[in-house]
Amino acid sequence: MPGSDTTMPTVAGVDSSTQSCKIVVCDADTGKVLHRGRAPHPDGTEINPGAWWQALLQAGNGLLEHVDAVAVAGQQHGLVALDSAGHPVRDALLWNDTRSARAAADLVDELDGPEKWAEAVGTVPVAALTVAKLRWLAEHEPERADRTARVLLPHDWLTWQLCGGPGTRIEPVTDRGDASGTGYWSPVDGAYRRDLLSVAFDGRTPQLPRVLGPFEAAGRTPQGALVAAGTGDNMGAALGLGIQPGDVVISLGTSGTAYTCSVRPTADPTGAVSGFADATGHFLPLVCTLNAARVLSSTARMLGIQLDDLGPLARAAEPGADGLVLLPYLGGERTPNIPEAAASLMGMRKTNMHPHNVARAAVEGMLCNMADALDRLRAQDVDARRILVIGGAAKAPVVGEIAAEIFGTSVTVPEPEEYVALGAARQAAWALAGTPEPPDWPLASSRRIPAPADGTTGRRIRDGYANARLLVYG
Repeated sequence: MPGSDTTMPTVAGVDSSTQSCKIVVCDADTGKVLHRGRAPHPDGTEINPGAWWQALLQAGNGLLEHVDAVAVAGQQHGLVALDSAGHPVRDALLWNDTRSARAAADLVDELDGPEKWAEAVGTVPVAALTVAKLRWLAEHEPERADRTARVLLPHDWLTWQLCGGPGTRIEPVTDRGDASGTGYWSPVDGAYRRDLLSVAFDGRTPQLPRVLGPFEAAGRTPQGALVAAGTGDNMGAALGLGIQPGDVVISLGTSGTAYTCSVRPTADPTGAVSGFADATGHFLPLVCTLNAARVLSSTARMLGIQLDDLGPLARAAEPGADGLVLLPYLGGERTPNIPEAAASLMGMRKTNMHPHNVARAAVEGMLCNMADALDRLRAQDVDARRILVIGGAAKAPVVGEIAAEIFGTSVTVPEPEEYVALGAARQAAWALAGTPEPPDWPLASSRRIPAPADGTTGRRIRDGYANARLLVYG
């Protein structure tokens, strides 16, 4: 039972992502993974939050009853709008719902441009951010907006459910990492910008969750387990990897992200780099794309092959895919900010239209987009001494090999692990210990792929990608 002196303390980390809920149970002292659970989420860009809770219960069945602490790391930005009784007024709008793109652009204009937003909250609004979704709700569903008494993020909502949820005296909470992705919380000041919230939500001022410190507790489960603050998924992965300043993570999940640990906040007026906070008290400058692993899975489906067969097929092609270039904007794009974009396969000739070239073009297109994201980080004076490549797409060895070629530097590929869930578990252990620093869990083993001896091939691939994008989007 929780708190027993006869057994080692255990903690659970929950990764509530776009696609599924994954749970790891770890030894609180060593970080050793003891048990795992998983359950799917419904597909779509708007989801009933109750589906996340049911998935958490399913994934955690038999795992959560006896842990000493638990934390949730959830998909960032999603809008959970609640009425005065704490019940959703509509399905939650997810980060990848692009209907709020026009609302984001309007908000940028209303605050006299992107520089003002970057200065105020570190991030320029795009469709993904909660602040843009609130504007969309105010404009398109005013009756539901009027009923909205409280606004939470996905991880906030699940943390609240773990503590008892509506009908209890437990106050909803969040953490600085996830709060920094709303568009109305300032990483520099460590405070909400309620003036921006009011502007976005047409004068409405719903309640917001209290922001906890990195190792503060939100409450306890009915079984007595401590519930930590939780955080956003990118912040959870950074904590799970134990990154330090100088480390840059390229994460290839449903979305693609490039981020680093920084001791100072960033404010990019171009809007490409989001100036987030992290889960430890530092900062997490981040570039996000909408399209990463889905590029490979969609290409495999188009070719009529299994996803695991795409890597070997891509390796059979020459670098550059014999002139084929894929602009991988399957669901619009966030960076570059072209939410209405569609993917394009360019450079097609009868001599190069072979499955292996298409497979190679998919991998190269995905990684060229991430190379651009890496360049955006470097433009913010980010020190990129080590590049780590993680995520579902990184499981294919060819992805790391092509990444080193396109990035023009060595890359480190940690062993596949649920790093978001692992980071949440580490945060739970931190809250359980109540110490100023997180527990010193060992880092994952990894393989290092050296930089290419000749960087001309990678530059040629990136030039072809850049020229194709210029031709299509100017």
